[in-house]
This record gives sequence, structure tokens and C-alpha cells, in this order.
Amino acid sequence: MPDTTVKHDELLASRQQYLGPTLSIAYDEPLKIVRGVMQYLYDDEERQYLDCVNNVCHVGHCHPRVVEAAQEQMAVLNTNTRYLHDNLVRYAQRLCETLPEELSVCYFVCSGSEANELALRMAKTQTGGSDVIVVDGAYHGNTSSLIDISPYKYKGAGGAGAPPHVHEVVMPDVYRGPYRDAATAGEQYARHVLDATVQANERGTLAAFFCESLMGCGGQIVLPDDYLAYAFEHVRQAGGVCVADEVQVGFGRVGSRFWGFETQGVVPDIVTLGKPIGNGHPLGAVVTTQEVAASFDNGMEYFNTFGGNPVSCAVGLAVLDIIEEEGLQEHALAAGNRLKAGLARLQERYAAIGDVRGMGLFLGVELVADRDSQEPATDLAKRVIEDMKDRGVLLSTDGPLDNVLKIKPPLMFSQLNADLVVKTLDEVLTDLAPEAPK
Repeated sequence: MPDTTVKHDELLASRQQYLGPTLSIAYDEPLKIVRGVMQYLYDDEERQYLDCVNNVCHVGHCHPRVVEAAQEQMAVLNTNTRYLHDNLVRYAQRLCETLPEELSVCYFVCSGSEANELALRMAKTQTGGSDVIVVDGAYHGNTSSLIDISPYKYKGAGGAGAPPHVHEVVMPDVYRGPYRDAATAGEQYARHVLDATVQANERGTLAAFFCESLMGCGGQIVLPDDYLAYAFEHVRQAGGVCVADEVQVGFGRVGSRFWGFETQGVVPDIVTLGKPIGNGHPLGAVVTTQEVAASFDNGMEYFNTFGGNPVSCAVGLAVLDIIEEEGLQEHALAAGNRLKAGLARLQERYAAIGDVRGMGLFLGVELVADRDSQEPATDLAKRVIEDMKDRGVLLSTDGPLDNVLKIKPPLMFSQLNADLVVKTLDEVLTDLAPEAPK
């Protein structure tokens, strides 16, 4: 059991002494979280918090079936994948059964960053190219090559800008972006991808287009209809590979579909998975086509010491079982719809809420100082999450302007939880932003 006797200031001082200073910590007065149960976290004084932001523990913090699966397999065997093992093959088969039939070959890794790193290698091998198209605001991982294709990082503090082989396209944001007519925005934003394919092939050879199926760090952005359909067509005509980053939005979170890219009616060439795949256990995956897998089989062995080990696969199987047997995709749709409707009602009352968007339990609330100018209310957003925390609801902010409340709870999040979030946010905004819209 964790030691709950160390005082917060002592623990914070030790953290600052022994951990790198770039590792951030949430909230002005950091929480000491010692326990988690489903959609709730508990601090060292046993105060309960509704966790609305942890999209890693997908089926709930410490779900007993996940814990049991890991414990049982760990007590028997945990080794690398150079041996035959039922769990590895069973899990690969189960994962592929959730995807379009074209996506039928799995590679297992330990994180979403590893998954995107491997996808980048595959795309370069498939095409012989090195140029990559990315969307402004995107984040794909923490390795050096992924920082290079993550505008969220290379355009931020400490970033060096896009390297020559990376071609950035405008974020398909119908709230702030240049195209806001939902009927035509998808095609219009995708034209920027077309332009980028020309630039890439003039400079070198296009390898890939990386795109999150719904954008997280970009501000909980739902892609306009047909965006990926047009973008994928442009990329494939230019000889590139289409990569869908599902690290944040896969496994039923969007409610209406199991995978985020399915809401766009497309089939990627490569899909990358992480975060929810292991419910907090370090697990990730790349799933691709037979064609891409064949080109990657070029004589250089791919091996990952821990990727696909028996314990990880047992955990992954348990997560899939829970999603299916407990109806969590449908649950995410119902709870998400209730929460989104409640947030929309608050938008009618508070001028500070400029936009409410999202699908299922992947939602964003954009706060503004002025609706007409869309001036971001960054300071207000920070005060809101602090006050929500003080009332027992954990949120965070995101987006290029850091003014979007992001809501991505474990899928156990209920309709009663949705009502509580709306009620609490109403109370907070009454204190902080009482002016109603005209």
C-alpha cells in the first residue's frame, strides 16, 4: 500500500529534487492520489474525485477483471514473443476482428509513442520516402522523430519548428478555422492536404499523412464530414500512406463507432493504438494491411522485448471483453450525449462558453472572453479547472490557446456523473463568469 503519511510539501520537494523539471504536475495545489476505483480517484484523506480526464484507464481505474487477468498471467509466465503463446495470437485475432478486414496484421509495442514511431518506419519503408504531412495542433508522441511531426510540440516552448521534411496543414476546425460551413468544410480543409502532397513530392517523396481521428491536443476537435475521405484520396494518389492515430479516441470512446476513423467512413493503411488499449498497463499496437506488412518484411527483423508479452495480451483481452460484455461503447454514447446536451444548455446561459463539441465521451468546451472576436479565455479556463477540482471534479485544459476544457473520462462514467459535471460547472461559472449572452 502507498505511504500516505508523507506531507504534500515534503513529497513535492522530493519530486522536484529527483525528477526532471519538465515533468509537469496538475493543479496549483497538487493532489496526492492514492487509490482509484472505476471513474473515481481518492486522495490521501479519502476525498473522492470524479475523474473526467483520464482516458488511459478506459474501462475504469483498477477494474477487477483487468487486475485479475494481469495477476493470473503474471503468476504463470511473462516473457518475450520468441515463443509460441496462446495469448499473443488470440489477442491479435480479437483486435483485428474489431477493425475493417483490410487491417489484418498486428505489431505490439508498449506505448502510443512506440506505435506511431513504428508506423512512421513502416510508411517510409513502404514508399521509400521521408516526407510527412501533419495537421496543425497534432501530437503523435514523445520520441525525437515524433516531436518532429507534432506541431503541438515543435511550435511550442522549446520547439525548433517543423523540419524540412514535415509539411503542416491547417487544422480542420469549423469553430476557429477559415472554413466553417459544415456542409463543405471537409473538402475545403482537405485541399490543403492536396497542396501539401505536391510540396512533399517536389521536395522529395511523400511517405505518410498522419492524422488523429479526432484531435486531442488540438482542442478536442471533431473533423468535419468527409475530411479524411478527401484527404486520404489525395495522399494515396500522391503515393503516400494514410495513418490514423487512434491513441486517444479508439475502443468505443466516440460511442457511435468502435474506432474514431469509422465516423469518417474511411479505412486507413495503418492504425496506431495506445493509452486505453491496456487500461493503464503499458501496451500499444500497430495494425496494418498485408501490403504494408509485406513491404516492411525487408530483411530487418522487427522485435520488441516487451511488446505482446503474455501479461500485456491477457490485459488487452480483458479490456476487449469488458467493453463488449458491459456494453461500454453504447454506454459512452448515452452518457456522452447527456453530458453534451447539458453543456449545450450552459452555453445558452454563459457567454464564456463559445463552443461545445465532441462525440461520446470525448468532449471539449471552448471558453472565450468575447464570442464575436473569439478571444480565448485562457485564464478563466485555468480558474475553472481549479474550482472544479475543489468541488471534487477533475478536468484539464488543452488546445493551442489552452482555453478548452477537455473531458475524456473512463467509460464507466454515468449519466448521473454527467448531471453532476453540468451542475458543478454551472456553479463555478456563476461565480466566475456570470454575464449571460445577449
